[in-house]
Amino acid sequence: MYFLGLGLALLALKYFAIGPVAAWDWLLVLSPFALAVLWWWWADWSGYTKKKAMERENARRQERIDRNREAIGTSKKK
Repeated sequence: MYFLGLGLALLALKYFAIGPVAAWDWLLVLSPFALAVLWWWWADWSGYTKKKAMERENARRQERIDRNREAIGTSKKK
């Protein structure tokens, strides 16, 4: 997401000719979009995306279990 945000910011600066970005080559301005595509490809290929999704699901599940245990009065008190 950072690459996408950076790409959009650079694209706007180039389009509206603001600052030194106006003099940059279009290839340099559009390169964050290519980096975003590479990042998404790597994240899917390596399993990073699936791993993060599983971590979020496990955290939600554990939170639900803890909340239910507290509701019935069987939670451990620290």
